[in-house]
Amino acid sequence: MADVLDVVVRLAVIVAAFLVLPLVVGQTEHKVMAHMQARLGPMYAGGFHGWAQLLADGVKFAQKEDVIPAAADRRVFALAPAVALVPYFVVMVAVPVGPGLVGVDLDAGLFFVLAVMGVGVLGAIMAGWSSGNKYSALGGMRSAAQLMAYELPLVLAASSVAMAAGTLSLPGIVEAWQWWWLPWQAIGGVVFFVAGLAELRRPPFDMPIAESELVMGPITEYTGMRFALFMLAEYAGIVVLSALTTVLFLGGWRGPWLPGPVWTLIKVFALAFVVIWLRVSYPRLREDQLQKLAWTGLVPLALVQLALTGVVKVAIA
Repeated sequence: MADVLDVVVRLAVIVAAFLVLPLVVGQTEHKVMAHMQARLGPMYAGGFHGWAQLLADGVKFAQKEDVIPAAADRRVFALAPAVALVPYFVVMVAVPVGPGLVGVDLDAGLFFVLAVMGVGVLGAIMAGWSSGNKYSALGGMRSAAQLMAYELPLVLAASSVAMAAGTLSLPGIVEAWQWWWLPWQAIGGVVFFVAGLAELRRPPFDMPIAESELVMGPITEYTGMRFALFMLAEYAGIVVLSALTTVLFLGGWRGPWLPGPVWTLIKVFALAFVVIWLRVSYPRLREDQLQKLAWTGLVPLALVQLALTGVVKVAIA
């Protein structure tokens, strides 16, 4: 009975974190972009440094009419937002926050989280296909092409860490992690983070959205709370990507003086800030540039990281 209660408590903590952290990241994006681009609304909405901006956005989405186009495949159209959001919730259950603080410690946790993250992209593909809109269909096709290009370097970079740690368990990887891994796993860390951004379709990898070309890409026909779920899925994806990068390449909860979960949150929010910073700082890549970066840039770098990891493992064996 005590074991069941322990699992329930841990899952409740994970659920609470999942519900709160994406909203915090969304509010942070409002603030960071307001400072960097001199946007007035997020700085003053509600007084005291714009605290009500996120609340105003929520009320706006709740008030809008839920419209389903006549030409849409209604079932797939309605299911797509959930398919985009739920996988990130499932991934959070397997990501360790501190020593012993993980929803479920899976022996093949790394494979599990990478497989489930790939499912989230299917939500955008389903939305694009089912909307009955040519702009949405083009956005869905771009999402599929982007997934195929960037899934390979993402998996190869993560495999390098698993090889170095000798385990596929996420808590096991953190426990095996050493500070001297930072320089020789840096290539894999950059590849993993960039490929993850591309899978989330975050700028500068937002060609499936490309509002100047495709209105809003796969989610052009979505309104109200369905649209809000896609936005929440994007912020949840940022939290998951930042958390996985922290666990795999930055030592997870490990750090001096402060408690482990505090170090995890510090690293996660530092990486989330980088995600927002990149959105403000870099223009959108063209489709050919996006594909070229994956196949001629990230894949070779990930293979170099794998080779380097193999050499180091043999050298210290």
